[in-house]
Amino acid sequence: MRVVSLLGAAVVGVPLFKRLGLGSVLGYLAAGLAIGPFGLRLFDDPQAILHVAELGVVMFLFVIGLEMQPSHLWSLRRQIFGLGSLQCLVCGLLLTLVGIGFGFPLAVSFVSAMGFVLTSTAIVMQLLGERGDIAAPRGQRIVSILLFEDLLIVPLLAIVAFIAPPALDAQAVAPSRWGVVGLALGALAALVAAGVWLLNPLFRVLATAKAREVMTAAALLVVLGAALLMQLGGLSMAMGAFLAGVLLSESTFRHQLEADIEPFRGLLLGLFFLGVGMSLDLAVVARNWPLIAAGVVAMMAVKALCIYGVARLARSSHADALDRAVLMAQGGEFAFVLFAAALGAGVIDATVNANMTAIVVLSMALTPLVVLLHGRFGPRPASSMEGVEAAQDRRASVLVIGFGRVGQIASQGVVARGASLTVIDNDTQVIRDAQSYLGFKVYYGDGARADVLHAAGAHSASAILVCVDDKAAATRIAENAKAECPHARVLVRAFDREHALELVKTGGADYVVRETFESAMLLGREAVLATGATPEEADAVMADLRRLDGERFDLEVAGDAFAGRALVLGHLRNKENDDATQAKPA
Repeated sequence: MRVVSLLGAAVVGVPLFKRLGLGSVLGYLAAGLAIGPFGLRLFDDPQAILHVAELGVVMFLFVIGLEMQPSHLWSLRRQIFGLGSLQCLVCGLLLTLVGIGFGFPLAVSFVSAMGFVLTSTAIVMQLLGERGDIAAPRGQRIVSILLFEDLLIVPLLAIVAFIAPPALDAQAVAPSRWGVVGLALGALAALVAAGVWLLNPLFRVLATAKAREVMTAAALLVVLGAALLMQLGGLSMAMGAFLAGVLLSESTFRHQLEADIEPFRGLLLGLFFLGVGMSLDLAVVARNWPLIAAGVVAMMAVKALCIYGVARLARSSHADALDRAVLMAQGGEFAFVLFAAALGAGVIDATVNANMTAIVVLSMALTPLVVLLHGRFGPRPASSMEGVEAAQDRRASVLVIGFGRVGQIASQGVVARGASLTVIDNDTQVIRDAQSYLGFKVYYGDGARADVLHAAGAHSASAILVCVDDKAAATRIAENAKAECPHARVLVRAFDREHALELVKTGGADYVVRETFESAMLLGREAVLATGATPEEADAVMADLRRLDGERFDLEVAGDAFAGRALVLGHLRNKENDDATQAKPA
């Protein structure tokens, strides 16, 4: 019954909220609140759900680790330890002052502040993944900060032990401080040793056995085993899974592991968000709503201002800094761990724990909504120009505008002939990927602007290839290119038949090819061959269809779409009559 309730709530809530444009995370949170102890009361112990669902966060961090090779992680060391430590230090200091301003003692203010400093990795990574920003430079900076915050939980737990009231047994507490540090270092060393010397040989043996289900079981064993080892060492389970992913990032089994983990990751991460929604204690909120409401506003506002200030200090643009501040201005799941430890050590009491937990959960629930409002009304983050160069005073025989899947293939013939070539694109990530993975120099530029066309060498080009995947942009670029460079042949990739007609009618293109037409013709020829036709018969059939399509296209260009359709229908009727005649007995 409970499993059906969880699945039903997710199936109803998430599509509904996505349809409303509110995102999947808010859908999960609302669904959890609806079926939890403060909604329909189908569940009375959300903490039990959260403990299981934390595995979703663990698996998410493992998949992220698989994408980060050690060399790449090393290149982020300044962002992880520099930017991450600066943000945590500034936010922790100012949020502690907020707690003191609310009248709490220093120790309580510090623990509450540091719990709020630990951003929700699950929510931020999910939102970054939904908008495709994890691999972007601004996304990598956010990931680096999240990694540092995950590491920060260890010293924070040690600090809680140090500031525990003196009523505790000092002799029991003092040795444990060094024991915690030693245990954590031992767990890290054991995980690194296993990753270097055991994991790859293990997967090679399992791959030789050719048992797919055993490979899936081994992938889960690695993730859960690494998480358990880190938990036993007093570290974050998510950090253990992330390190395991990094250690396997250069393995030949990386893609197989990612495919095996993906279904479990998505399901358990959704379960985690459901658990967070269930854990929002509306009774506590109702009893202390002035304090909790003021706490949510004050904590989120101060943290957002701190993050924005640190980002600007680190030379991020206004839009990037604001985007980071909105995305990270909430508490996270590791705050629950810190509050529980502080409650057990006597640093905070049960009332403070309940109130701060409600503040953190409400901040997590509000984040997707705030991000949505910022996305609609706030400034758009500028594309990072890191590693990107604009075209200036170029001269080339051929200019290619757009370096996606069509532009990459279309440019190969020019390169093979040895002719000079200039490629421009307005997507900075495409430009960086072309340089990193293809070794191809692509310049930044908007082909719809006349000055960019001339800077890229259109005035000296004999051909301009327009390969962008936006219909309106392709038409605009073709018209401008023809007007500015009438000597060049403008060759355009058309999205579909209607787009091809538009390009021909506007006169901006000398040659138009529909992106699916030639591939469909080749597939059709193979289908004809499969019916038993000879290659000559198949070529004749396809030539007839190509001629028919050309005649129909010419009629549609002339404005007689009805005649074009009639031409096709007449051809089909003649074909049916020919087939019927051939089928009659002699």
